[in-house]
Amino acid sequence: MLMSIKTWLFDKPSTDCLAQYAKTGDNRYLNQLVAQYGNDLYHYLVTQSDKDLALDICQQTWLKVIDKRDFYNDQNNPKAWLFRLARNLLIDEFRKQQKFVELEDNQLFAEPQDASYHYDYEAFDKALMALSFVQREALTLQQEGFSLEDIVAITQSNPETIKTRLRYARQNLKQQLGGHHEA
Repeated sequence: MLMSIKTWLFDKPSTDCLAQYAKTGDNRYLNQLVAQYGNDLYHYLVTQSDKDLALDICQQTWLKVIDKRDFYNDQNNPKAWLFRLARNLLIDEFRKQQKFVELEDNQLFAEPQDASYHYDYEAFDKALMALSFVQREALTLQQEGFSLEDIVAITQSNPETIKTRLRYARQNLKQQLGGHHEA
């Protein structure tokens, strides 16, 4: 069944698979969840880490869904709830590996790129990965189609903090990609 992009990004499915899974524990709803959100979850995680860790955290997230299904409130956005579980698992893993440093939101890049540097996807990916974790996370979640309210719920931050992270992320990307002039 094909969904419209608007439904895929913004609307709750007419039958909330996560709510049904939380109530019944029926694996067919879990399979529907994986089919519906698995690629988005992986994409989010791979932009925050590497392929291997993203796959590992995806698997851990689905195991956490199984373990914590009773904690899901069907008033929540199911995609946001899944992403919050994944985010928490990812941060826990970064802390275990001693890789997690929550940098200040207003931290700028240490070495700006040459102003003649031209845009390409590889440069964008490099610039994205150079952002602090919290800036990259906010920007990636926004690109995944989450509203400000959803990003606040996923990151458990306040709205003004998220707005600031998004603003600094855009500024830092412009600086890194050579777009020093204001639009």
